[in-house]
Amino acid sequence: MTPLHEVIINKNTKINPIWIMRQAGRYLPEFREIRKSNPNFIKLCLNENLSSEITLQPLKRFDLDAAIIFSDILMLPYGLNQKVNFEKGFGPKLGEVNIDEMSRLDEVDFVQKIYPVYKAIQKVSSDNIIKNKNKNTIGFVGAPWTLLVYIINQQSPKKNLKKDFFKNNFLINRILLILEKFLKIHIKNQIDNGANVIQIFDSWAGLLEEKDLPNFIYSPTLNLVNYVKSLNTPVICFPREIKNYKEFCEIVKPDAVSIDYNVDPKKILKDIKIPIQGGLDPKILLTDKETIKKETIKYLDIFKNHPYIFNLGHGVLPETDPNMFEHMVNTVKNY
Repeated sequence: MTPLHEVIINKNTKINPIWIMRQAGRYLPEFREIRKSNPNFIKLCLNENLSSEITLQPLKRFDLDAAIIFSDILMLPYGLNQKVNFEKGFGPKLGEVNIDEMSRLDEVDFVQKIYPVYKAIQKVSSDNIIKNKNKNTIGFVGAPWTLLVYIINQQSPKKNLKKDFFKNNFLINRILLILEKFLKIHIKNQIDNGANVIQIFDSWAGLLEEKDLPNFIYSPTLNLVNYVKSLNTPVICFPREIKNYKEFCEIVKPDAVSIDYNVDPKKILKDIKIPIQGGLDPKILLTDKETIKKETIKYLDIFKNHPYIFNLGHGVLPETDPNMFEHMVNTVKNY
């Protein structure tokens, strides 16, 4: 059994597997090398040879227990024919929403448009570093709410959130239905091509008030979680900056939950019965070896009698030194 399955399915507390969000990416010089000659981010994600190579880079360097496919949650709106561009220094910019075109989109056309993502997963999951060393291949999607934010807002809400976002109920509900359909297709194709864990990223869960959680987070995410479980694949949810992790877990019932760095891990331990993942602030990796070791061990100590996968409370920062990253990985492995 793979390390993540050991913890998620068997609830094993004797091991602490480690993988890191955004582990394949900008902090690695070998990634920056590839990026130099491939400035178009979407095209890079759709280059199955390069995206699989990038996915495996951190596993060739560090003793990690899982690969997470180098892709993006916005491949979904891209597959739905919404324009998606990544601008240097700004982030994603999305085009106008054509809801009628989205509604009419055929499953075959959607799959064809982002098919290289699935080919890359196939390459990664059949690579010797994964197969021979018994490591997991993680596929992922954005949660319906977070994708809805990008589709309607057309950019990161960090930059600016449209004031009349909630005005058009009809539009919101239609998009949520379309998203549910195509997210299921996207998940199934990832699993069919070798992903053996799915993570659902709800990066903007923290934007919502309590009263809006059932409509926008609990209900749509629960549908996806149930779908992944029906495919006999463990599902991890990351409802970043949600105020009430306990309620989320009780309603949505993922197999494991990933926590952000703003929550108190001791409270999480008390409140949550299912396997836990993550928590460490990515900024810790910008400090020194002593601090990294101390903070890493803090999380390992708190969750030592609870099924726990080591990870950060958000993605690794681009300015992280790979030597510091390695120091954290070794700390976990030597614990």
